[in-house]
Amino acid sequence: MVQFFKMVQLNNKIELLIQELNLIPHPEGGFYRETYRSKEVLNDINRNLVTTIYFLLRSEDISHFHRIKSDEHWFFHAGSPLVVHTLDKNGHHKHLVGLDLNKRETPHFIVPKNTIFGSQVLEKNSYSLVSCLVSPGFDFADFELIKRAELLKEFPQHREIIEIMGMK
Repeated sequence: MVQFFKMVQLNNKIELLIQELNLIPHPEGGFYRETYRSKEVLNDINRNLVTTIYFLLRSEDISHFHRIKSDEHWFFHAGSPLVVHTLDKNGHHKHLVGLDLNKRETPHFIVPKNTIFGSQVLEKNSYSLVSCLVSPGFDFADFELIKRAELLKEFPQHREIIEIMGMK
């Protein structure tokens, strides 16, 4: 019975965060809201200098593998630590984003531009709340959600994580 009430409290907290922060579903998974878009524009590429969002994942959510054309900085705020998975020429890497430095977590992580990445909450029955800063600023025109079949061609040795993190 105690476990049931803890789950109700957690679900209420997650719903409250989604409502109070005015978060909406993100195409890659989870929930987000843009919180800042600089007025300064990089004219040569027609992008704002910087953008920021709140990003919330629940344990049952996956931020599917995708890539963007800018560096993305992740800043941990609350909940469970999360794992940012990256795929590149050197293989699959797990990066722990959280506050427990003794467990090799880091409160800030940078995903370099053009890197394939996705994320998931580390603990069951939890959530992760982070902010993401993108520079040059984010634009959905630069967003590529990558399908499993494409990833399996390029990284067949990482089938297990691609089956979890890749889009069908």
